[in-house]
Amino acid sequence: MTSYVENETDVIFAFPVEETVNRVMEAVLDSEGCPYEASVSVLLTDDEGIRMFNKEYRDMDKATDVLSFPNVSYEEPSMFEGLEDVAADCFDPDSGELVLGDIIISVDKVRSQAESYGHSELREFAFLVAHSMFHLCGYDHMEEEEAAVMEEKQKTILDILNITRD
Repeated sequence: MTSYVENETDVIFAFPVEETVNRVMEAVLDSEGCPYEASVSVLLTDDEGIRMFNKEYRDMDKATDVLSFPNVSYEEPSMFEGLEDVAADCFDPDSGELVLGDIIISVDKVRSQAESYGHSELREFAFLVAHSMFHLCGYDHMEEEEAAVMEEKQKTILDILNITRD
């Protein structure tokens, strides 16, 4: 399992960012039964940076907390079986890892939402990583039923990692 984390801001959190990404990533992939070693790229940016990505890729000219760019198309969420046959181009030819996709997180939103929700920045950051990891595994929350599934999965991961609301 590999995560590539780039912080294009001056923000330094009081928790280990890469370790947190790796813990959440591993917990999600274990819970979803991913049989492959996998990689994810994470970019930490500010509200202006994420607004530009949101405008370019989603045609929404506003800042958001997190964006997910899945590299894999699943028939059903977390249907990893047979990906090496139908999505061979999703595997890194050097490492053999399944390249799940990219995550972009606004550090400004991590801070403001943690304050607004009354919990730690660690909890907010871990939540956003878990949320995005489930998107990279094929989940969505466009319908009420889908949203309920994602919310339960996110809560379970944070509970497993003991990263709860303070």
